[in-house]
Amino acid sequence: MKSPRERRCVVTGETAHEDRLLRVALGPDRQIVPDLAAKLPGRGAWVSASREAIETAVRKKAFFRAFDGPVEVPEDLAGLFESQLRNAILSALGLARRAGRLAIGYDAARLALKPSARPAARIEASDGASDGRRKVDALAFHTAPDLPVLEMFDAETLGSALGRSGVVHLVLAEGPEARRVLVLMGKLAGFAPRQDGQKA
Repeated sequence: MKSPRERRCVVTGETAHEDRLLRVALGPDRQIVPDLAAKLPGRGAWVSASREAIETAVRKKAFFRAFDGPVEVPEDLAGLFESQLRNAILSALGLARRAGRLAIGYDAARLALKPSARPAARIEASDGASDGRRKVDALAFHTAPDLPVLEMFDAETLGSALGRSGVVHLVLAEGPEARRVLVLMGKLAGFAPRQDGQKA
């Protein structure tokens, strides 16, 4: 028997926790609507949180079967979900900053990596200088070696979301924002660019 938070993927047919899936809702005129928060009313269907799974669902008409008839799927549904995931992470980081649970900048991040500070995740700008990144990596290796690291935003994007300029190093402390970011990070990982030679 499935738990209340377990859902079935329309592509694989396997059940998984909602933290590993994405929901689509059936909107007016039978339009498929991405529902990242899983709160839209009406019928819904779930798909594994990856670009491949969503593209497979569209290609094999899995949503047609899930909703018992023709549906209108928006162009680049996977891209819409990826954009929503990115925006949701940035929003959660903004909430963490206002709650005092986000260390911003090299010096603050260095202090926040101490175990007593209860770090939950690191965020590194994708275009940050390699020298600074190596220093933070080395420190994290000794103080918080298992800390998840997100590096899918550039410094300008992080800065714009946090009202700062040139944000490269961030450390997120434990709390509700961290729990949300970690779930979103797990889902966003399924949208990472394909490596050379990997099949589409």
